[in-house]
Amino acid sequence: MSVKDRLLAVLVAVLWGLNFLAVRIGLDHYPPFFLSALRFLVLAVPVILFVPRPKAPVRWLLVYGLGFGALQFGLLFLAIDQGMPSGQASVVVQASAPFTMLLGALLLGERVSPRQLGGIALAVLGMAVIAVERARSAALLPLLLTLLAALGWALGNIASRQARPDHPLRFALWMSVVPPLPLLALSAVMEGPTTGWRALGGSFDGDGWPGLVALVYTALAGSVVGSGIWTTLLKRYEAGVVAPFSMLVPVVGVAAAWAVLGEELTGWSLTGGSAVVLGVLLGTGWTPRTRNGRGDLRDRPRRPRTRRTGNQSPEPTAPVQNTQRS
Repeated sequence: MSVKDRLLAVLVAVLWGLNFLAVRIGLDHYPPFFLSALRFLVLAVPVILFVPRPKAPVRWLLVYGLGFGALQFGLLFLAIDQGMPSGQASVVVQASAPFTMLLGALLLGERVSPRQLGGIALAVLGMAVIAVERARSAALLPLLLTLLAALGWALGNIASRQARPDHPLRFALWMSVVPPLPLLALSAVMEGPTTGWRALGGSFDGDGWPGLVALVYTALAGSVVGSGIWTTLLKRYEAGVVAPFSMLVPVVGVAAAWAVLGEELTGWSLTGGSAVVLGVLLGTGWTPRTRNGRGDLRDRPRRPRTRRTGNQSPEPTAPVQNTQRS
């Protein structure tokens, strides 16, 4: 990956890490399924009216919307509402990275290098350190819901890569059209048909503005900016290269939960977070030898070799095909 694309992946991690803080604030004002539906509904209406549909197979758009949208956010919001600390949720949901690599290898035949496996193992170890250290405050059900949300994220990653849309941002925006109906149906059945709408009406009074701010952040920063960049990166690189950057999300999530919500940040959390960062860098093939922001020296195309035939002038051989993605 180029330096620019690495920085974009880190930016997405920061946006998504702060998203957990916004979700915790939003859940103080709205029920979980309704909040997740509202997150996409505020985008779906203007997208249908003003954004041209991208050129991509409809089946992959549906899978992306149901996996990355409905399954991930519906279950994640429910897990946090049921007692999953937002900092710990940001850690456990990063199981999407190994899930994505596994699905990419099984379904798409993508190659996983030993270096990637080593980086993922180190990052997962750091993630496990944070999760175990904080597991005392989480019951089994919220943990399971968060893991299922991570699986939904992984399914969305694979669908996005298979779709290969002509315009990734439009694809990410049109994904928001899929989740509202199933999430609103779940809200009506499990939370009551009018509960969420009453909460929405109450959020316009003097005490409801934090919920509205949280809703706007999750919709714009998470969907428009974050998902748009993420989809672009998945179009350029294999899923196993992009997915490890999602492991930076818990570092931001835990730090934000400590700073704003007062969740405890211990030495074990710092140690685990450092292992996550190092694992991401190792798993994505990072090296300090870069030139002109173009990434690793190995990404450069090789020069054609020359050979001499008798007294003839040097004759270029066929150029070596560079199989690495830049």
